[in-house]
Amino acid sequence: MARPDKAASVAELEDQFRSSNAAVLTEYRGLTVAQLKTLRRSLGENAQYAVVKNTLTKIAANQAGITALDEHFAGPTAVAFVTGDPVESAKALRDFAKENPNLIIKGGVLDGKALSADEIKKLADLESREVLLSKLAGAFKGKQSQAASLFQALPSKFVRTARRFASSSPSRAVPSNSARALIRAA
Repeated sequence: MARPDKAASVAELEDQFRSSNAAVLTEYRGLTVAQLKTLRRSLGENAQYAVVKNTLTKIAANQAGITALDEHFAGPTAVAFVTGDPVESAKALRDFAKENPNLIIKGGVLDGKALSADEIKKLADLESREVLLSKLAGAFKGKQSQAASLFQALPSKFVRTARRFASSSPSRAVPSNSARALIRAA
């Protein structure tokens, strides 16, 4: 790797591995240039899809500390470097692979952890981050309203019990002035 252009390519790929949240390796054999362009558009601005040379990419991944992908660098390889939500990019790749069976997901890496092709498909089945956060917020809101109802019910239940007690047996005990004031206030 003595040539400066190869060294620059390795440095650029290493930087992409380090700066991305995830990287998904695919085999693109049989896809046309127009199909690859469509795939890049479907990934949006969350990911950059690049056709790469296996040897240079393997060196760059190793220099970035990613050694689990070495077995996937065979055949025509392209990498989707994901900088946004990995779930959205995995969904875009999965959906494109359904329409175009020539795209094969080989594997990938998410936050430094190696993923198999099946794990990437499971990642694609997850709901987006925004949906999961909204469900979590809804669950918290529901729990808060339940707690508020509970705290509100305790004093009113006490007052109802006190009223029943006072009205059912006037001969037993005469409520004090403070108890009468509490009953009237409720």
